[in-house]
Amino acid sequence: YKLSDSFVGPSWLTGFDHIAIEDPTHGRVNYTDQAFAVAQNLTFVSTDTIVMRADSWTTLDPSGPGRNSVRIQSKNKYTTHVLVLNARHMPEGCATWPAFWTTLTDNWPANGEIDIIEGVNDVSPNQSALHTTSNCTMSATTMAQTGNLVSTDCNWEVNYNAGCGVQVDKSLSYGPDFNAAGGGWYAMERTSTYISIWFWSRNDASVPAEVKNGSGAVSPATWGTPYANFVNNSCDFASHFGPENIIINLTLCGDWAGNDSVYPSTCPQTCIDHVNNDPASFKDAYWDIASLRVYE
Repeated sequence: YKLSDSFVGPSWLTGFDHIAIEDPTHGRVNYTDQAFAVAQNLTFVSTDTIVMRADSWTTLDPSGPGRNSVRIQSKNKYTTHVLVLNARHMPEGCATWPAFWTTLTDNWPANGEIDIIEGVNDVSPNQSALHTTSNCTMSATTMAQTGNLVSTDCNWEVNYNAGCGVQVDKSLSYGPDFNAAGGGWYAMERTSTYISIWFWSRNDASVPAEVKNGSGAVSPATWGTPYANFVNNSCDFASHFGPENIIINLTLCGDWAGNDSVYPSTCPQTCIDHVNNDPASFKDAYWDIASLRVYE
């Protein structure tokens, strides 16, 4: 695979759009456009950094809009490709629901959805998942992977749209532990027959040099066994996946993080009240990304 797109520093602002839409997952957020995000320092770029954060200074009117946050989407769409994300920090804290994923929102779920990083309320480990239309399932017996398959039906219409999910088998893959270790790398290879995902923490001695150094070409076949390896044995990828944009976002509460059965009893108040009343609690609710490289 040869490097086709490299998002580092200012190129994030030209290669991605800020998507100022009502949150489809019903979070207590107000997604802002790029001009506002940059002016309010919700989005900050330097030569080798993009930071995307939630507002951590405003107490909200319960009857007004949600907490300002950021959702960005790549201008380009991809099919067969490799992604390598080098992240130093991901959003953490009660009520947070960060995600790094790919889909085509205009044709969801027909074009499929691939969640690479996703979690809520600092609950580790990270879980990657596919969400599709019907007749797409996974089986641990056919998936050569190190992670743990926790749900097998990718159909968005069953099991409350849990999708077919695989949990990372390595520590430091999500939330405060990921951040305390200085972050790390997530990589995904998508082909017509499999979708594989790898994770290496910042000080993992096994991270491939081409991943660590941002090479001009990569060979995922040399990276070792992925933690997630979705295969097409009982899922026709051609009819369940199409061209997809890359999306990185942070929502708060919503259908998953704010669910009464999911929001931890150790977190303050109710999820919505916490978001409304405790702005300083969201000082660590930010992405700090060194680079995202796409190979085709």
